[in-house]
Amino acid sequence: MSAVPHAGRAGAPGSGTVPAATGLPGLDLAALARYLRTLPDTSAHPAGPLHGRLLAGGRSNLTYLVADDAHRWVLRRPPLGHVLATAHDMSREYRVLSALAGSRVPVPRTVARCDDTDVIGAPFYLMEHVDGVVYRDDDQLAACSPDTAAKIADALVDALVALHTTDPAAVGLSDFGRPTGYLDRQLRRWRAQLDASRSREIAGFDRLGGRLAATTPPQAPSTVVHGDYRLDNVIIDAHDPARVLAVLDWEMSTLGDPLTDLAATIMFWDGTSGLETVIAATPGDHPAFPRRARLLDRYTAGTGTDLTPLPWYLGFAHYKLAVICEGIHYRHTRGETVGAGFDRIGGLVPHLIERGHACLED
Repeated sequence: MSAVPHAGRAGAPGSGTVPAATGLPGLDLAALARYLRTLPDTSAHPAGPLHGRLLAGGRSNLTYLVADDAHRWVLRRPPLGHVLATAHDMSREYRVLSALAGSRVPVPRTVARCDDTDVIGAPFYLMEHVDGVVYRDDDQLAACSPDTAAKIADALVDALVALHTTDPAAVGLSDFGRPTGYLDRQLRRWRAQLDASRSREIAGFDRLGGRLAATTPPQAPSTVVHGDYRLDNVIIDAHDPARVLAVLDWEMSTLGDPLTDLAATIMFWDGTSGLETVIAATPGDHPAFPRRARLLDRYTAGTGTDLTPLPWYLGFAHYKLAVICEGIHYRHTRGETVGAGFDRIGGLVPHLIERGHACLED
């Protein structure tokens, strides 16, 4: 989960001019400018001094808005300090964005990828800045009419349907992952991530993982999965809320079970209702937004997927988010986070574990 900055991150209204900044955590603008001047594509060469800012949030991969007199870009790099293995793969994000360009899945145009850690201290990639709205704040959701909220809900599902009905081989992603055994590997992976970030004992955490492992359903036919699909990871057209302009934050994408994406979407839609998630506002907390049934019905109509085993996937979604939040809490206790709100992330974990268990009772 990137839980990166969303309102204003990639062209949301209010982002305005990028102010000059020095001493950006994790980004040396002078070094970036020198690198860009070496690219064969001269259109990516800086047109004057680079300015940038860390976009609000940044609880996992760090995301910056970078600009000069002619360009506005978004740069992504791994977080500072303690990094969970395989969780912040820049080359993976860059590859899937590049592959999906021109498909029915809306994505930003990629500009450059750099694996040389000598440039800014970590791998990174650069993509186009997309103008639009990212709905992550309660004030934004509260301002939506029922008609606008319904269009946003439908657009969110339609973009997910487009992803899950795209043939991986047709976009050069047939080798993007190992779909066989995906769910078992996911459970092992997130258990390993939890073990790597343990700093305290939380009741029911290991038991939830054990229940999920003991009741794993047969895997659905594999597709490209996003890995962290939710409302604040898409950019909505400011003039047409029925249109997603770009899907962002592909750091956990792979070939796998599409129901993991759907469950994550539903969890963030209303499964975190009543919690101060810090990560993003919950549409289900706002009466204008439709209930989950509308999203599920639209997804089924678009994909024909049987949703009978969805409760297991919802339980897994809560477990995965709890592990991610525990990792963020661990980094925060070590002073390795950048941004506000990290002191509250750890408090979410027990609630997510409790709700994960409740999903498995359905």
